[in-house]
Amino acid sequence: MKRLIFPLLISSFVILFCVTSGDLALAAPYYEGKVITIIVGNEPGGGYDRLARTIAKHLPKHIPGKPTVLVQNMPGASSMIAANHLYHIAKPDGMTIAALNRGLPFAQLLKAEGVRFDLLKYAWIGSAAVEATVLALRTELPFKTVDDMRNTKSPIMLGATGPTDTGGQFPLLLKEYLGLNLKLVNYASGADIQLAVERKEVDGRAAAYSSLKPYIERGVMRPVIRGRVSEAGIDHLPVNEDLTTDKRAKTILAMFSGVELIGRPYMATPGTPPDVMKILRDGFAAVAKDPELKEDSKKQRMDVQYVPPEECMKVLNYLLNQPDDVVKEFGKYIKF
Repeated sequence: MKRLIFPLLISSFVILFCVTSGDLALAAPYYEGKVITIIVGNEPGGGYDRLARTIAKHLPKHIPGKPTVLVQNMPGASSMIAANHLYHIAKPDGMTIAALNRGLPFAQLLKAEGVRFDLLKYAWIGSAAVEATVLALRTELPFKTVDDMRNTKSPIMLGATGPTDTGGQFPLLLKEYLGLNLKLVNYASGADIQLAVERKEVDGRAAAYSSLKPYIERGVMRPVIRGRVSEAGIDHLPVNEDLTTDKRAKTILAMFSGVELIGRPYMATPGTPPDVMKILRDGFAAVAKDPELKEDSKKQRMDVQYVPPEECMKVLNYLLNQPDDVVKEFGKYIKF
């Protein structure tokens, strides 16, 4: 009898070990030992790229399993190449996410050539920042209010890089709907524009507040007007929508400002499982509050602020469901 009990005990331990090992394997974090790739739809060195690399540095500690996070640049067509890759080629397993141009909703709205994606069908993680647009002028100029700008007879010269640039589109809308006497001068890059401002070749420029903040803090420029999205430091500025009573004008200006709330959008492939998306969303929400990331982003003059996917979808649904006549009017001034 004793001889029978011992083999039975051995068998029981073997079975228990196998079952326990299987349970432990099943309990291992989904991302353990894996690699997440963040595809950046822009060239290295720009704001999208720098923010993605800062997030990639700190995100692993906020993802169970601490995966490796790498950044891969896939520039071209204002992020459309990266957007199409994420939509059609990347697997829906949560291993590939993308940081894409916040202007892509305009591309889809205006049916731009090359759009082979539907932003509403991506698995949205959210946005990592809010990017408010402001018009800033050289400090020594006499234009301290919008009325000052309206009353000048000479055109206010602003630098821009072309019709698809926010810095050119924002002033065009101000000129059309607020009656400001603005004239655009094209330059090759934002750096060239800023140099022109400091040389007094132009009077100012429109851009994301985060881009202009260093020059505003130095006293070189003064912000005068903003869109509906605000950030600390520009709350007091007049909002372009509030300076007109025309209903159509208010709608067009609101549409343009809408994407500022999703200033640095991040998303995964359509069909990515909900439980995986929860991990990614929780990770992004946590990393945005990480003191070490805050310190790194501060050194780069970037502000990280998590905007959840629900808020991003509100913006997209508002923008992409405008009536045809409004879209046609919008397309007169906004190019992609």
